[in-house]
Amino acid sequence: MGGESLLPSASQCCNFLLVLILGSLPYGAESGAHERRLLNDLLANYNKLERPVINESDAVVLTFGLTLQQIIDVDEKNQLLTANVWLNLEWTDVNLRWNESEYGNVKDIRIPPATIWKPDILMYNSASEAFDGTYPTNVVVKSDGGCSYIPPGIFKSTCKIDITWFPFDDQNCDMKFGSWTYNGFNLDLKLNSEEKGDTSTYILNGEWDLIGVPAKRNEVVYECCPEPYLDITFIIQIRRRTLYYFFNLIVPCVLIASMAVLGFTLPPDSGEKLSLGVTILLSLTIFLNTVSAIIPITSDSPLIGTYFNCIMFMVASSVVTTIMILNYHHRLADTHEMPEWVRVLFLQWIPWLLRMSRPGEKITRKTIMMQNKMKELDLKEKSSKSLLANVLDMDDDFRPSSTLPHSHVHPHHPSHAHPQQNNGGFIRVSGTLPAQSEETSSSFPPGAHRELSLILKEIKIITDKIRDDEESAAIENDWKFAAMVLDRLCLIVFTLFTIVATVAVLAAAPHVIVT
Repeated sequence: MGGESLLPSASQCCNFLLVLILGSLPYGAESGAHERRLLNDLLANYNKLERPVINESDAVVLTFGLTLQQIIDVDEKNQLLTANVWLNLEWTDVNLRWNESEYGNVKDIRIPPATIWKPDILMYNSASEAFDGTYPTNVVVKSDGGCSYIPPGIFKSTCKIDITWFPFDDQNCDMKFGSWTYNGFNLDLKLNSEEKGDTSTYILNGEWDLIGVPAKRNEVVYECCPEPYLDITFIIQIRRRTLYYFFNLIVPCVLIASMAVLGFTLPPDSGEKLSLGVTILLSLTIFLNTVSAIIPITSDSPLIGTYFNCIMFMVASSVVTTIMILNYHHRLADTHEMPEWVRVLFLQWIPWLLRMSRPGEKITRKTIMMQNKMKELDLKEKSSKSLLANVLDMDDDFRPSSTLPHSHVHPHHPSHAHPQQNNGGFIRVSGTLPAQSEETSSSFPPGAHRELSLILKEIKIITDKIRDDEESAAIENDWKFAAMVLDRLCLIVFTLFTIVATVAVLAAAPHVIVT
């Protein structure tokens, strides 16, 4: 037990090591004493409202730079750009110089910006509520008076959005910096050696591709004042990544237009031809509202808006032509007579151009010419026949009673019970039987001539009815074929229109695919 008490404890060993370390340090060393004394000496008689120049006529030279960290948002609707930016301001303050050997070789110090003079640099086109979006970091001051001030900030600036080529557009957003109160004779702005913004630490944006950040120095002299006013403008050049818009706006629009075109292949008897066109028109309206919600309200029409309007015009025209096709398809011979121009266009020449044919009938240029010649001959024959029929009808209707057969029969004989008309020696004959001799007529039983006349009338009515039905069916088939020809014509025309409009939009765009 006595031997164990003689061993040193762990706490005693740690205290002994600490004493050795402190004893090895140089005698009289004091941490921060030189820097504290330097700050007291520099700021003892310092006036932060005084421009740090030796001669009052000299201008403070300010070297200005910018580091773009990230493009946070581009608000096309409100035409605003939000970006994470670091500013880089360097100037020389003659009142903040010291000899390093007199202050323990202290080379630089950090001073809050509210304590010393700093240039009142602001972004002229700021849209932030606080106007100045920088965070006041410390100013690094070197022994020769050089001051380096790098304040970070979230800058919200106005940006004129050009939507002409949307969504294949490039945008140039300006960030204009300058002194708010000093003119060019008091504060001289200089660009850093690169003359562009630093993008070495830039974080990529999912919607916009950064092209560059060039900078330029502007010197403006106003009429009111002889001194120049300087500013440095950084132009953030960005290009929209089009892959999202290509697959979410353009491709669906092309597919919808294709559905409108394929609607012309739908049979008119299906009953869904018109409703399909109206549904497609409503779908395009929804897509157009989506685009309108993105772009700003201006009188300029974007490229995709023009394309959507063309496609919407095409779909609306397809609805109108569909109505016309359905009208043609359901026309009857009793209600509509086919005009000659419709017959020539939709039954002859347009089917010949589209290489269409009817069942059992091939439409060629030769057959068209033959049909036209045959029609002319038929018209001439009909006119001559109608004239001859009128003459014969007059000759048959008004014939002397002495030449008619059965004139010797008493007018009140039962076989002549049907009414007859006596017009001054002429009797109107209603039957079509040929005149027979008295011996032949006497061989038929009484009333046979009347029965035969009635039978012939019924047969004529039946044949006329069949002929009328065939002619009506032929006319209705002509209307249906005209509707089919119009359907095929619209299919070809609107397909070509959709292809030409799509290719024209893609060809007019400055660039198509940007990933």
